[in-house]
Amino acid sequence: MESISDVLKQLPAESMWRRMEEKTQQVIGHPLIVKWRAKYPDLDDHTLKIHVNRLYQYINEYTNCTSCPGLERCPNDFEGHYTQLSVEAAGGAVYIHDRKVSCKKWIAHQTQEAVRRRIRSFYVDEHSLTGGYSLDDILDKDPERATAVGRLLEYMVETKEGGLQRKGFYLVGQFGTGKTFLMCYMLHELAKSGRTGAIVYMPDFVEDLKNMFGDQQRLKETIDALKETDLLVFDDIGAENLNPWVRDHVMGAILNYRMNRKPTFFTSNYELDELEKHFSFTNKDGEEETKGRRIMERIRPFVEVIEVRGHNKRG
Repeated sequence: MESISDVLKQLPAESMWRRMEEKTQQVIGHPLIVKWRAKYPDLDDHTLKIHVNRLYQYINEYTNCTSCPGLERCPNDFEGHYTQLSVEAAGGAVYIHDRKVSCKKWIAHQTQEAVRRRIRSFYVDEHSLTGGYSLDDILDKDPERATAVGRLLEYMVETKEGGLQRKGFYLVGQFGTGKTFLMCYMLHELAKSGRTGAIVYMPDFVEDLKNMFGDQQRLKETIDALKETDLLVFDDIGAENLNPWVRDHVMGAILNYRMNRKPTFFTSNYELDELEKHFSFTNKDGEEETKGRRIMERIRPFVEVIEVRGHNKRG
């Protein structure tokens, strides 16, 4: 945006002073300035003329905001901000000060970014976490999962009012019934109240863990992040190609640390007994019932099993 001085520089010298006075009077007489000036009866025309550029900036940015084209196309000098004027008296003189103030769209954007930064996604589509949620949509898309949704909402209230709960959820159901979607909704809503969260898509995560075996620093940072996050979701557990190292030294370490500290959540197509069989068999060692039971002892007592009914949305 051009200032008054920039506009005047484009004029012939002989008309510059006359146009300057005309432009100054237009600014001082603008309805916005007249209304604003009424709050400060000590202001005189001389003070207004000295600070006319600030007044001009105020008018232009107010006008821009009135017909806002959206945050990504904000025409103001400082994206998502507008000029606010104030008056101070010092040493017998009156001064006009300006400062930049965040608009509602900028505040909403920053709030959403803060929520996004609180949630880490491991191989889960980011759109699932940032695409926006409507409680009506969650219920209306499939009334059969109303019981699961109702319990989820109760849990979120319990967490917001009473802090982190001892138990998480084990969401079990057929393909495409919205288990992952519900967990993303929970993470998103609780992130608004300051909770951190992570969601891990197990099949891809396990494959990547094998590659981390040679990068101990990255492996340690990943495991520590999953240990410490407030809310942890293992998505589609049971669908991974398990091996003893992942089961005992990664999953076991994470779950052992989180017991009685922070809640862990799971989505699966398997019932708990079926999941135990999955953990009791690996490609390397075959049947390992004891180790399967050991890891299930870090899951069973710390989850509330919820069946998510409904139709396959992917079909």
